[in-house]
Amino acid sequence: MLQPQWLRTFRALVTTGNFTRTAEQLDLTQAAVSQHIQHLEKRLGRLFIRQPRQLELTPAGHALLDYARELETADQRLTQRLAGNEDSQGDIRLITPGSIGLALYPRLLALQEASPGLNIHHRFAPTREVVDAVLETRFELGIVTLKPDDPRLSVTELAHEPLELVVPAGIEITCWQDLVELGFINHPDGLDMAARLLSRRFPGNAGVSTLTQRGSTNQIGLILAPVARGLGFSVLPRHARESFADQQAIRVVAPPEGQQEVVDTLWLITRAEWPLSARAERVLKSLREGL
Repeated sequence: MLQPQWLRTFRALVTTGNFTRTAEQLDLTQAAVSQHIQHLEKRLGRLFIRQPRQLELTPAGHALLDYARELETADQRLTQRLAGNEDSQGDIRLITPGSIGLALYPRLLALQEASPGLNIHHRFAPTREVVDAVLETRFELGIVTLKPDDPRLSVTELAHEPLELVVPAGIEITCWQDLVELGFINHPDGLDMAARLLSRRFPGNAGVSTLTQRGSTNQIGLILAPVARGLGFSVLPRHARESFADQQAIRVVAPPEGQQEVVDTLWLITRAEWPLSARAERVLKSLREGL
């Protein structure tokens, strides 16, 4: 039987890639960290290839990492099974894209106010990170904009989120050249969203890659700050636009009459192997009502 402390040290070392940071994180000495790894390597063989600036896992190291994750999953299953029928106490871990997270987080806080025994843990992340976090059971609930096909996941349609073309207040957009002259404010999903929306609004345009980028940010709440100052336009989900504080300084360019909106589908993902806890079901009910 491998000592749990050795496994915790190993997991931390994999994450940090550094003996010093691992010792600081676990409040251990570097000698203790080295000793734990030596105990494991005595049992299992070499776990790391020590490069000048990084640690690379050997096949035995990868096998041990899988084993440690399986133990963590089993422990979480036990905890959820023992506390799964209580909907007003325990941890709720939700990971979402930024725009929908901005809309949902106030509802999560209201739920926690109503039931102080709940502990809400929410993280903003892109789709790939959301999928990984749910697969690794670090989060019980995830929301993504691209439907995954991993059989380990349960995937259900949750809501729809229209994309919007947002320009400074007072600016009229009548043709593609107006956008070219205004310039684009980019964000992590900006070019993809702009391509899907603008190809429908302005068929035959030269493509979003030809737009001059006037700036960019990876903070969802700040994307419209330069737009509000007249520095460019952007394309982003409606929830992100609605959360912007200075609505008077921006304007949404509506689609032409008879043209449908470009809409993203939001997908709820959970691990498929076990049912949701009662508190997770309660959170989902609240989120669906809010959406």
